[in-house]
Amino acid sequence: MFREKRLIYMTLSVLILVLLGLLIYFLPLIPRKAPAFNPAYSDVRLSDDERIEILLSQMTVREKIGQMALVEKYSVLEAKDVHLYGIGGILSGAGAKPELNTVEGWNAMVDGYVSASEQSRLGIPVLYGVDAIHGHSNVPGATIFPHFIGLGASGNEALVTEVAKATAEELTATGITWSYSPTLDLPKDIRWGRVYETFSDDPALAGRLGVAYLKGLHNKSTSSITRISVLGTLKHYIGAGSMQWNTSSNENYKIDQGKTPADEKALTGVYVEPFKKGVDGGALSVMVGLNSWGDTKLSAEEHLITDVLKNQLGFNGFVVSDWYSVYEIPGGDYRAAVAAINAGVDMVMLPFDYKTFVDNVLRAVAYGHISDERIDDAVRRILRAKFALGLLDGERQRTQDFAKIGSTEHHELARQAVSETLVLLKNDGHVLPINDNPALIRVAGSAADNVGRQMGAWTVEWQGIDGNWLEGGTSILEGIRAAASKETKIEYELGGNFKNINEKADIGIAVVGESPYAEGWGDRELPILNEEDRATIERLRAVSKKVVVVLVTGRPLLIEHELPQWDALVSAWLPGSEGAGVADVLFGKKPFVGTLPLPWPKTIEQVPIRNDGKTADGSEVLFQRFFGLH
Repeated sequence: MFREKRLIYMTLSVLILVLLGLLIYFLPLIPRKAPAFNPAYSDVRLSDDERIEILLSQMTVREKIGQMALVEKYSVLEAKDVHLYGIGGILSGAGAKPELNTVEGWNAMVDGYVSASEQSRLGIPVLYGVDAIHGHSNVPGATIFPHFIGLGASGNEALVTEVAKATAEELTATGITWSYSPTLDLPKDIRWGRVYETFSDDPALAGRLGVAYLKGLHNKSTSSITRISVLGTLKHYIGAGSMQWNTSSNENYKIDQGKTPADEKALTGVYVEPFKKGVDGGALSVMVGLNSWGDTKLSAEEHLITDVLKNQLGFNGFVVSDWYSVYEIPGGDYRAAVAAINAGVDMVMLPFDYKTFVDNVLRAVAYGHISDERIDDAVRRILRAKFALGLLDGERQRTQDFAKIGSTEHHELARQAVSETLVLLKNDGHVLPINDNPALIRVAGSAADNVGRQMGAWTVEWQGIDGNWLEGGTSILEGIRAAASKETKIEYELGGNFKNINEKADIGIAVVGESPYAEGWGDRELPILNEEDRATIERLRAVSKKVVVVLVTGRPLLIEHELPQWDALVSAWLPGSEGAGVADVLFGKKPFVGTLPLPWPKTIEQVPIRNDGKTADGSEVLFQRFFGLH
């Protein structure tokens, strides 16, 4: 009898503990009564700060946490979840597009998400973000500008501002108001697959052009204008470009998402400078990188995010994490979210499971693992950006100006931009510019008639699309044919296998380089021309009196041994859709004005190259930063 009673008591005790545990677990998830609705936050006569505080005071904890969630569009299970969870941001991951991949399709898709968010209790619109890093490159028909490494070669702040302004016009034509750009990384190692996304390894140049780009996105032409056009994002905070080889946290990569040495001297003397300029230039969004600071993932680095960025630099916008980076913090999803938010991350690019994220953060607040003050600070920063965009000022404009996308004006700007990015590295015998009406020019090479290679990655698809698939784009070959004199015969053969080998061309132009790649898939242990390109140049050399090599590439390539065989060398970087801009300079219609935005090494033993230009082995580079013949 005693044993039976003891067993009953033990069973009841276990049940009570289980019920208590369930109560503790689920209690934070029970919706609380929302504060009474007060429409005063929509009063445009009040300051933004006053309106933010009014709105914040009306939000439940769940609604606040929803604003901190950034979700990939394919992960939204039901459209109603956008307002039920009060999601703060939606993004198109690279290659994530509407079912109808047209301008109209994009506009309808974005409008659907924004409309759903406006149905929430407080009607706070969602931010829709994309990687528009060289034009609104997600949309077929948009103007594709040179990648940032080319704009860095131009060094032209006014040009960079105009490029960003045109990009903003094409973004807003599809209803998008958030761009994950400009990139302020400082690449020290040409093996990294993201060199082309950066302006320069020089912090002063990167900062100067970053501010110019931010100015164009924001499109604040006068100090009296308080609203911005498109929200720019400084990325990738911080030390990206200085990761060490073979330290990547991604098993498929080598250096991307790797470890940046935790060097406080480099932090204050090099890495911070472009971000400080961006913050002073009015940035309202900063993206934390996927790299690590020593052994700590940057999304968990409270010192760098809160102490340095927010407190020392005075950044009052919001910090967003990069793709899934928060969940690379050890300890499981709950601890990772707690660590990142406490470190200073305000909006988490989940990008998938928003329901679990909201539940986890609700529990963390209830248990005291995240303070109410930290949540309020994060949401206040997010709302500051939304108010700056005018998203809460009343009825938004639903009729978009589709004519802005791929307009003649923007194509002309892109062509001008291309002409300013070219860097003349060798010009024996003044082969360039071509201005004496040669009788025969032969053109060959993998990138000569390939607009896809000109544009590179982050163009409709994450890894780009090789080949001539873009309507409205102009290949370099087409540009050469248009720029040459009517008296000049142009012969083209992809691999340089010309039939009449006994007749030598006055000039042979080899347009060669890299096929598209993005992020760690572009990490290369030995960035060199492939065998096919080298063989093409040799065949062209055999049937031409002079050979001009045009490199279409996202980074400097190791060409020390081939260079003596070439009469002229031009770096065209990744020029985008306007190949005619390359021909403009080759034929002297526009001058060579570009200079190298980073050092060009001779050998792989020279990398990484320090900010002062000194190489890893102490030898001289092939071309110094800012070199360029004119």
